[in-house]
Amino acid sequence: MTKRFLLSLLCVGAWIASGTAAAAQARACDRACLGGLLNQYVDALVAHDPARLSLVSPTVRYTEDSKDAKLGEGLWKSVTGKGTFRHDYLDVAKQKAATHVHLLEGATPVLYSVVLHVQDRRIGGIETLVQRVAPDSRLKPTELGKPVRGLEDPVPSGKRQSRESMVRTALSYTEGLRIGSFVDAGTPFATDAYRVENGAILAGAGCLRPPHCGLYDQNIILHPSVMASVAAVDEDKGIVVLWMNFGYTGPAYGEGNALVTFEAFKVWGGQIRTINAFFAGLPLSTSRWWATTDPVRIAPVIR
Repeated sequence: MTKRFLLSLLCVGAWIASGTAAAAQARACDRACLGGLLNQYVDALVAHDPARLSLVSPTVRYTEDSKDAKLGEGLWKSVTGKGTFRHDYLDVAKQKAATHVHLLEGATPVLYSVVLHVQDRRIGGIETLVQRVAPDSRLKPTELGKPVRGLEDPVPSGKRQSRESMVRTALSYTEGLRIGSFVDAGTPFATDAYRVENGAILAGAGCLRPPHCGLYDQNIILHPSVMASVAAVDEDKGIVVLWMNFGYTGPAYGEGNALVTFEAFKVWGGQIRTINAFFAGLPLSTSRWWATTDPVRIAPVIR
């Protein structure tokens, strides 16, 4: 009698666990769902109407440039339209939806990075980074009218990396910044690796610094206190999105300031192929204040 009772309990427990897992899976956002939430977010932003968003609660956390803000404030008030540039990065495993999108404030281009934290197919948190391109900006965003070369290309058959391997490959870039040498860090760039920063080509064919267009050929400022956090991993596209604070570099980025970025790395076959970065100059002390999606081994202290 006791054995039958225990067996029944085990069967009931297994049935409940199976049902719970199935329910959780049913609530998860697939790629179409995650992309739809990004569409919803950008459209609501341009319409200045947060009520259009499907939110977990009216008080979901919203940050702009790593500062907590009220949804509907900041860029929500000043944006006037959408440009033609956008790349989405969809992390089904960790339920994150990220994008680099070109917006407008009148005639001023705005390079906007967004990460949506998704729960039960709704938006449970929003983090953003805003970079306005001034008329006298040193870098002219010449590449905003078309997709970044190679970023949307399908990963070739047999060249896909595991999620952990993708993250490790992307973080080798951060390590190169930290020690001031991609060569010594063993950062594995493809021979035709291509990098776009704030809409300008800085490495690869067409770069602004010929003949030093190869990533191994370029001089790197030492970034001893660079910090990295994994924001999203699009395993289907082979893209890792890192949040990074480049940290203390003396006066290179303005005294007391650092470059802060959401940077997308296209990785497959053990190499970094394409990089797209939207940067903003923010106080040196800027931290992300959101949990990383994957373990990060590079975490030095900011001076």
